[in-house]
Amino acid sequence: MQLYRTFCCLLLAVVCLHGCVSTNQPRRVTVDTGSLKQQQSLKPPYYKIANPIQCVPFARQKSGIEIYGNAYTWWRQARFAYDRGSRPRPGAVMVLSKTSKLVNGHVAVVTRVIDSRHIEVTHSNWGGDRKSRSIIYNTMRVKDVSPDNSWSAARFWDYPSGTFGSVYPVSGFIYGASEGTS
Repeated sequence: MQLYRTFCCLLLAVVCLHGCVSTNQPRRVTVDTGSLKQQQSLKPPYYKIANPIQCVPFARQKSGIEIYGNAYTWWRQARFAYDRGSRPRPGAVMVLSKTSKLVNGHVAVVTRVIDSRHIEVTHSNWGGDRKSRSIIYNTMRVKDVSPDNSWSAARFWDYPSGTFGSVYPVSGFIYGASEGTS
């Protein structure tokens, strides 16, 4: 009986090890994209910092687009230095126009295009008080609400309420060297 158990244990060990040994035969690997998406969503969409960082230096560092000055001036400044357009692309800087709420405008960097009406951005200094402005958003959804799908008006996701917030006018998107033109 002892010999039989030993034989079975050895056979089981060989079978288990065989699965770890490389063979010349290619293996078909299936990936469950649902669980990958679930794992990606476990990464926090934002994190807190001790002191607020303005959106301009944050966008400049993330995008590599070397423009200075208030955010609303980026659209005009980019005219001769960078390609600009009305379609979002990963790596492009989204420029929000100056408004009574956004006295200096705002810039955010596109991280992902979801569909023709939805994107994700990363940005900083977004909110109405020091606490909310001390958050870096890794991923924040943005929805195009322009009637003609021109990205001339957009709403940003509001995490506390779980809805899209106010409508903001969009000047357009500034493309770095790798994004091309629209």
